[in-house]
Amino acid sequence: KCQIFTDVDGVYTADPRIVKGARKLDSISYDEMLELATLGAQVLHNRSVEMAKRYNVDLEVLSSMEDKPGTIIKEEANVEKMIISGVAKDTNVARISLLELKDQPGIAFKIFSLLAKEQINVDIILQSVGRNGTKDITFTVAKENADQAAAILNANKELIGCKAVLCDKEVAKVSVVGAGMESNPGVACKLFDALAQANINIDMVSTSEIKISVLIRIEDAQRAVAAIHEKFYND
Repeated sequence: KCQIFTDVDGVYTADPRIVKGARKLDSISYDEMLELATLGAQVLHNRSVEMAKRYNVDLEVLSSMEDKPGTIIKEEANVEKMIISGVAKDTNVARISLLELKDQPGIAFKIFSLLAKEQINVDIILQSVGRNGTKDITFTVAKENADQAAAILNANKELIGCKAVLCDKEVAKVSVVGAGMESNPGVACKLFDALAQANINIDMVSTSEIKISVLIRIEDAQRAVAAIHEKFYND
């Protein structure tokens, strides 16, 4: 086991500075913790979780100021667990939209190969339904890469057959993570209901087996985390 002493006494279901009812977890799986760390939770660096998972080393997050049990990060967390292990937000996000691209094979390859050459990572990708021979592609990058990505694409508008490149840095990504999603239908519905009741609009959605992420306006991020946490843990 590897013990990591920090200024917090464990991993919480949300940032306790934002959400009053955030709960400390007794345990969480490597995969869930890795998702949370990647999605904005700042308790652990995702690289430390990757190494622990690779060598099957249990991690324990403990407080350096209080002598009490922390959170265990291991291969399998408790069987009797909550559907959602945590809610996280990431404000280091920008959205780039390419409008009226030619609706033909190879366009996406041209776009993302240009970014890959410059080591720019892309996260959520959304492609619209083709209409009148054109389509739109929207994706997210880290905020610090947004200007560079937009400049590269603007310089290659003729190559990729794009009419306009739009860049929006006033967005945030809010995510729910939990291994329980696989066997419990209705998680997305509950998430969307929480945001609707808080009058928060969704720009983009991305899902995996244990994660749902939504892109929203940055000014709504904190309210979104609180509303989602309330819906899943206190409803």
